[in-house]
Amino acid sequence: MKMSWFACLLAGALAASPAFALDGPKFVEVDLFATLPAGVQNPEGIAANPATGDIFAATFDARTTGANNKLMRFSRDGHLDAMKDFGGQAMLGLEFRNGQVYILNFGTSQLQRVPANFDASTPVETVATFPSIGSPGSRNEGNPDGSQDTITFGSNGFPAANAMVFDAAGNLFVSDSFQGAIFKIANATTCATPCAVTTVTHDPKLATAGFPPFGANGLAFSADEKTMFIANTGDDRVLAMDMATNAISTFAESINGADGVLFHDGLLWVCANQADEVVALNAKGRPVVRAGFFAGIRKDGQPVGLLFPASPVVVGNDMFVTNLAIALTPMVGDEPEEDVKIWTISRFRIPK
Repeated sequence: MKMSWFACLLAGALAASPAFALDGPKFVEVDLFATLPAGVQNPEGIAANPATGDIFAATFDARTTGANNKLMRFSRDGHLDAMKDFGGQAMLGLEFRNGQVYILNFGTSQLQRVPANFDASTPVETVATFPSIGSPGSRNEGNPDGSQDTITFGSNGFPAANAMVFDAAGNLFVSDSFQGAIFKIANATTCATPCAVTTVTHDPKLATAGFPPFGANGLAFSADEKTMFIANTGDDRVLAMDMATNAISTFAESINGADGVLFHDGLLWVCANQADEVVALNAKGRPVVRAGFFAGIRKDGQPVGLLFPASPVVVGNDMFVTNLAIALTPMVGDEPEEDVKIWTISRFRIPK
């Protein structure tokens, strides 16, 4: 096939001049780690036991009828070793700590936990219940012409506990996507249940009027724990909160559907659920790695690649990502998520 004159010119320029050298994010392919059992859908939260390599995943099956939520434990090779039924109670964030899996039960607005070696009959313990604190108020957003728009949030008082992160001292911080808040449970692994829940901040920057309709979402600490990174999904932003003052600033913009976040080896990894990729941000908020993409749906209904990636976790040199693959828009037939029949967890090797 003959090259066009423009292609020849461009190829020559790239070869002849360092000024045309490409400098951009590194792209990483993902592969399949595990498929969920038949009838189980919408994996969202994920956690891992670093000692054993076990991967835990929970589902956010929010159907009004027929919801079938499960907490699952997979071995390092992707084999399903255990599954516990949560029925109609959809779950979001998971964390592993001191031999326990911590669960944010969206349906009951509670923090729960279960031993990591659970089976179908293991009882679930309720650790704390999140309070209804209402709207975070309003905020102003600037326009290019210097004017401002005021966004006023409604009085939604449903505690939508979404994601969580432990600090080194064992305190647990939890995001609330609907009320625009960050909660804290001090000494969450040892406090007498029901543990006290305090409000760290209730800020309109943590709410959203965008899409998907979830504000404060994934949480991660910087290495020195002086900064908490907070994904705001509907605003396509990653925020940074100074832990000394609780002041919140914008760390990165235009992360399409910023969802679960994880700080690893100097980079902040963000699941961009509307872009079907995971991006790694450097200290300036610039993407330096892009992992995965959506490559279509097989005839059996299994997505290839990433589809609505929600939460990440690292074990060794691998990152594992849940493919929530949930249809959110009201128009029927406009989303590939509607064609999914087999839900998956993906994996990729973290580049040097």
